Amino acid sequence: MAKANKTAISPTREENYPEWYQQVVKSAELAETSAVRGCMVIKPWGYAVWENIRTGLDGLFKETGHVNAYFPLFIPLRFLEQEAEHVDGFAKECAVVTHHRLEAGPDGGLVPAGELEEPLVVRPTSETIIGETYAKWVQSYRDLPILVNQWANVVRWEMRTRMFLRTAEFLWQEGHTAHETREEAWEETLQMLEVYRQFAEEYMAMPVLTGEKTAGERFPGALHTFCIEAMMQDRKALQAGTSHFLGQNFSKASGIQFQSRAGELEYAWTTSWGVSTRLIGGMIMTHADDNGMVMPPRLAPSHVAILPIIRKPDEEEAVLSFCQKAAGELRAQLYHGRRVEVEVDKRDLNAGEKSWGWIKKGIPVILEIGPRDIANDSVFVYRRDKTRKDRYGMPLQEFTHGIAALLDDIQQSMYARALDLRNAHTCELDDMDAFRTFFTPQNQQRPEAHGGFAMAHWCGSEDCEKAVNDALSVTIRCIPFDRAEHGPGPCVVCGAAGPGRVVFAKSY
Repeated sequence: MAKANKTAISPTREENYPEWYQQVVKSAELAETSAVRGCMVIKPWGYAVWENIRTGLDGLFKETGHVNAYFPLFIPLRFLEQEAEHVDGFAKECAVVTHHRLEAGPDGGLVPAGELEEPLVVRPTSETIIGETYAKWVQSYRDLPILVNQWANVVRWEMRTRMFLRTAEFLWQEGHTAHETREEAWEETLQMLEVYRQFAEEYMAMPVLTGEKTAGERFPGALHTFCIEAMMQDRKALQAGTSHFLGQNFSKASGIQFQSRAGELEYAWTTSWGVSTRLIGGMIMTHADDNGMVMPPRLAPSHVAILPIIRKPDEEEAVLSFCQKAAGELRAQLYHGRRVEVEVDKRDLNAGEKSWGWIKKGIPVILEIGPRDIANDSVFVYRRDKTRKDRYGMPLQEFTHGIAALLDDIQQSMYARALDLRNAHTCELDDMDAFRTFFTPQNQQRPEAHGGFAMAHWCGSEDCEKAVNDALSVTIRCIPFDRAEHGPGPCVVCGAAGPGRVVFAKSY
C-alpha cells in the first residue's frame, strides 16, 4: 500500500507530464506496447472502455438515422489518386501492400513473392473506397440520402507514437453520407459535430469547444472541417473529433451521380466524420490524477469494486456472503439504461493492495466491507473523484438505492472540475508580447505548462498562422461559431483587422 505522503504514479503530472501519462496507461492496465513498432495491445480494461464508447456513440448515431456497414481494409492505389488533395494529405502516412505471398529465400528466411498488379493501400481513411461503392448504389435522387457509419481500424504510419493518442494502427468509427442537396449535407455535417459535443460532455465528462478548422488544418479534400477541442491538464489542446463537409469533391472523383427531380444528372453532396481510440487518451489526460485513472461513470467498465475485509479465517464466509448480497442488490439497479456493474474482489491479496489496484484503474466507487460493517448492515464508501480521507460509512440499503444518483454526482463533479480548469486557463490576449509570454514556460525545466487557450484576433492570413506555429509551436485550434460576438480587433500577429477572436493553443 502506498504511503500517505506518496502517490501511486511516479513521476507526478507536475514532475513529468508525458511520462506520467505513460505510467497511468500502464498502471490502469489500459494498454501496452506490442512487438509491432508504433502499435499497441489494448488490454481488457481499456478495451471495455472502448466498447462503452462504441455503444454510447452507436446509439446516438442510430437516433439520427444512421446504419452500420463495413468496407474493405485495402484500397486500390488508383482510388487515392483520383482526389489529388486527399492523396497528398495522406501519402506520407500510407502503408502499402505490394505482394500477396511469401516464399523461402536463399538464406532460409521468407521473402515476399507474387507482386500485385496494382498496389493496395491499407486503409488510412475510407472516402475513396466508400465513394466507389456509393457510385454503384446511387442512380436516382430517390436513393438518397445514404447515412452509413462503419466501426473499423485504420493504419497511418506515424513516426512518433504515444499509446491512444497517436499510433500506427488505431480503432475508430467513420461516418460517410451522401445527399441530394448542399443544404442537406451541410446540416448533416453540423448535426454530427453536435453529436460529438454531446458525447464528449455528457459521457466523457470532457468539456469541449466547437468550431471550424482553418484552411491549413482542414481535412485533405474537404471544403470545411469542424471539430471539438478539449483542454488537457497540461493545458494543451486535443482535437477529439472532426466532421467534414466534402462538397462534391469526392463524388466527382468517384462518380457518385444521380438523376435529379428535374431529370438532370447531378453529383451528390457528401460528408464524413469520425472519432477514434484517441478519446481514451483524452479521458486520461482530462481526468486522471497522480494516483492513476479516474473513470467517468458513464464509460467505466465497472462502477463499483467491493473489497471484502477479512482478518480471521472464521470471518471469511460471513463477509463474502454479505459482499455477494450487496453486489446482487447493486446489479439490480440501473444507471443510464445500463445495469450497475460490480466487481467483488476475492483475490488473495491484502486489502491495501486491492484498494490501490482499483484506485489506479479508476473505478468510480470502492466499497470496503468487514465484520463491523456486517453488524451494522452498512458499507464503507470511497469515491474515486475524492481523496481517501473523504471515505464514509452508510447503510447498505441507502447506498444501493442511491447508487445511480451517486454515480451521476461523480460524473457531474468530474465535468465541473475539467470545466474549471479550462476556464482558469483561457484568456483574451490582444498583443504579441502577452501572447508570447502566455505560451512560454516560466520554468524551462518544466515544459509541461503550455499556457492554455488564448482567445485572440486573427486577420485570416495563413502567413500569420504559420508565423505563430513556427515561433511558438502554437496553432489555431478552431474558429468558434460565436466568433463575431467577440467583436472585431487587430490581428495579434500583424495588427491587420480581424473579424473576431479564434482559439490558439499548443496541441497533441
